[in-house]
Amino acid sequence: MEARAAGSRKYDRLIAAARECAPAVTIVAHPCDETSLRGAIEAAEAGLIEPVLVGPELRIRDVAAEHAIDLAGRQIVDAPHSHAAAAQAVALIREGRGELLMKGSLHTDELMKEVTSSATGLRTERRISHVFIMDVPGHPETLFITDAAINIFPDLDTKRDIVQNAIDLWTGVGLGTPRVAILSAVETVTTKIPSTIEAAALCKMAERGQITGGLLDGPLAFDNAIDREAARIKDIGGPVAGHAEILVVPDLEAGNMLAKNLTFLAHADAAGIVLGARVPIILTSRADSVRTRLASCAVAAIYADSRRAAAAAVGARSATV
Repeated sequence: MEARAAGSRKYDRLIAAARECAPAVTIVAHPCDETSLRGAIEAAEAGLIEPVLVGPELRIRDVAAEHAIDLAGRQIVDAPHSHAAAAQAVALIREGRGELLMKGSLHTDELMKEVTSSATGLRTERRISHVFIMDVPGHPETLFITDAAINIFPDLDTKRDIVQNAIDLWTGVGLGTPRVAILSAVETVTTKIPSTIEAAALCKMAERGQITGGLLDGPLAFDNAIDREAARIKDIGGPVAGHAEILVVPDLEAGNMLAKNLTFLAHADAAGIVLGARVPIILTSRADSVRTRLASCAVAAIYADSRRAAAAAVGARSATV
């Protein structure tokens, strides 16, 4: 319990930092059950977001009344069903009426289908990827795990975007320069395990400026990525081994199993955010705790604030030219 309490302070710091920012206008797609509606409203009450609720208005109000959720002053955009809510939520983002997109009670695939639509979605030149922000009891650092939810078997170019998205998030929320471990089963390059070759290629790409903002090393096995003694025993030097903060997994299967192992065996919390679209996307699960939901909103809100500041700086420079 002591370790759990100590670990929770990592999320507390993120939530406290988000409260220092202006609440980000957040389009919430189909918050039509207690969990998703309460999560959005609690994040608003904590000063993290300003939600715009998109979905069947009568149903949203019925859920609120049934579970004593106060919707006073909250904007609701009526949409007849979950498909329409997803499409309308994405349209509002395209119109510039929101800084964040948040998943409600609809299925993730339903929302992401609208997000990734080539004609009406929120695609950018960057590939879309997911980051788990893990608060692991007993581990001193916040851990980012990517990609464990979107890209199933990413190729090298996709992995480059996955790494860059995670680095941009880490720096964007004010955590400094991240140490990035490209994970595999072993720490040596071998043709028998293709992910080791891609790990080495990603590190070379970072050396050549194709990936920026982080310190990369790989391939690294999980133990020598996060444990100093394991790295010492294997005689692996450098700033990343034993100190990794971002863990880049070979594929979705490995990442999903790693994140769930930490969640269910180490009792970690796993906040989640999707990057690479026009705006950050908050993905929550019905199993998420209140703290995890708030942490997801906090990370997204801080990142939105940093993007807002960067856009203002670019605008100011353009005005002086």
